[in-house]
Amino acid sequence: MLVKVKNVNKEWDGVKLFEQVTFEVKEGERLALFGRNGVGKTTLLQGLTGRLPFDGGDIQRLLPIEEWGWLDQQAQMDSSLTLLEFVQAGTAELFCLKRELADLTLRMQEQETGEKMLNRYSELFERYAQLDGYSWEIKAERCLRKLNFDSKVWNVPFSQLSGGQKTKAQLASLMVREPKLVVLDEPTNHLDSAALDWLEQWVKAYPGTVVYVSHDRTFIDRTATTILELERNGCRRYPGGYTEYRAQKELELRTQEALYKKQEQEREKLLESIRMYSEWFQQAHKAAGQHDFLRSKSKKNVSRMHAKESAIERLDRDKVQKPREEAQLRMQLDTDGFAAATLLRMEDVGFAYEDQVTLFSHLSFSVDRGDRIAVLGPNGAGKSTLLKLATGSLAPITGKVSIHPQTRIGYFEQELGKLENEETILDSLLMLPGMTQSHARTILGCFLFPKEEVFKRIGDLSMGEKCRVAFLKLFFGKANLLVLDEPTNYLDVSTREKVEEALQHYPGAVLLVTHDRYLVRKGANRLLIMDGKSEPSLFPGTYDEYCSKDRSRALTTEEQLGQNERERLQLRLAQLMGSAQPEDPAEQQQLMQEIRRLRKQISDFADESQ
Repeated sequence: MLVKVKNVNKEWDGVKLFEQVTFEVKEGERLALFGRNGVGKTTLLQGLTGRLPFDGGDIQRLLPIEEWGWLDQQAQMDSSLTLLEFVQAGTAELFCLKRELADLTLRMQEQETGEKMLNRYSELFERYAQLDGYSWEIKAERCLRKLNFDSKVWNVPFSQLSGGQKTKAQLASLMVREPKLVVLDEPTNHLDSAALDWLEQWVKAYPGTVVYVSHDRTFIDRTATTILELERNGCRRYPGGYTEYRAQKELELRTQEALYKKQEQEREKLLESIRMYSEWFQQAHKAAGQHDFLRSKSKKNVSRMHAKESAIERLDRDKVQKPREEAQLRMQLDTDGFAAATLLRMEDVGFAYEDQVTLFSHLSFSVDRGDRIAVLGPNGAGKSTLLKLATGSLAPITGKVSIHPQTRIGYFEQELGKLENEETILDSLLMLPGMTQSHARTILGCFLFPKEEVFKRIGDLSMGEKCRVAFLKLFFGKANLLVLDEPTNYLDVSTREKVEEALQHYPGAVLLVTHDRYLVRKGANRLLIMDGKSEPSLFPGTYDEYCSKDRSRALTTEEQLGQNERERLQLRLAQLMGSAQPEDPAEQQQLMQEIRRLRKQISDFADESQ
């Protein structure tokens, strides 16, 4: 056992985050801390590492804090450090020795060296050699190479690195030190697919214990041995990854619903019996008059009634709570319709930023009605640039981008820069024509902005809240082409699943950049591959089919039949997407129902293949 937590609680600005949280961290575990945005997962991690005090409860750290290591969402470190220095600074004693040796060497070169300075240098050098400092320096450089950091960026200030590079730098620092307990807060944020694959392998193979927070369901499935679900009134442990957790939660919900229903039926029977005995007593007592024997007999009904009342008290004491559903995003994306087959076309497009290497030079593809195209590739390959070309925010250097006159684009930016920070959430809706305050507040409730939260300034919102505001804009846009750049980055799992559901039922086309593999698997029927090395290429199939191309074994007969059926459904879907839109509204409705049915069947195939 490494950590024991008992009944800890925490408030923030007078609001309860969590209470009565009790759990243990066992040696060798890969424990995923799971829960909704705002429940206090980051706060709990900071309390575990001693950087934030709890308001009550007890925590026993059976492993010295010096043998802990952690990765934060926002790295707080001396901004003057270079990348290499940041990685080395994780091993504090060796880093301080190295700096003092370098400083002393410089002073010895610039001024006369006295005996005191020589003795100090000899003392430092001996300690540095004793701690194997030079092997440590080689290890730090090896870790940076392993994480694909070119030596050209080793001396770049840490503050100038991208979000993904900062995450990898923190991981490199942990790799060099190898603490016995590692605490990671959203380690998958900003990482591309190659870095995610590497991180999964590293977490699985790490010789110590790992506690982490992540909303990446694939990452949790592949690495977690235990999920600890944090709620406001405590926490609960579940063995396995996200898939096992989800199945167990559904079983719990069904069981609780059945027990609650049985309990309410039993309560109704008891109440009916109490009413009946009460009526019998009143009637018998009245009929008995002053006859002692009959009066005594009527009192038996009172005894029976009291027995039933005691039974109700026991039922209330051990009662099963009615299953309570958490508030969830309720969103339906709609469009004004689109009659033509093609919304957007790129022909031989090339682009490069000023004084930089060309990102791509011969990109050609089209977005057709009903398409779900996911753009995959490493950070820096030009995925966000491609989306800006598609929306007209950037113009190509070569080639042509053609947008159909009827195409109405809804654009979700990764940086969320188009939001008006000075407006309140409510005011942003009241500016719409014909919008009333009551209607606006109803809609905001569907987007998880209840009561007084509607008066928050957009600039004061968390990133997850800003994402919901951005989706609110898409909700009213009636776009027939959604261009989405990392739309689920800051959302918790339950909200991500609602966004997936809304996109699956959206009747328009989608062009999507995301590292969320669940979202790609659920929401894409074609892929645009941008590996940053060769020209972008289209893959005419799903994410699972793309991954299956790397299989070293042949498909079984059952798998082959399944793949054939899936391809048949996709062909039928493509035919319907390419057909002219009927003029008759009833026929339009019938067409959309058929398209949704086919999408559901294709999605079910994808689920079965996981």
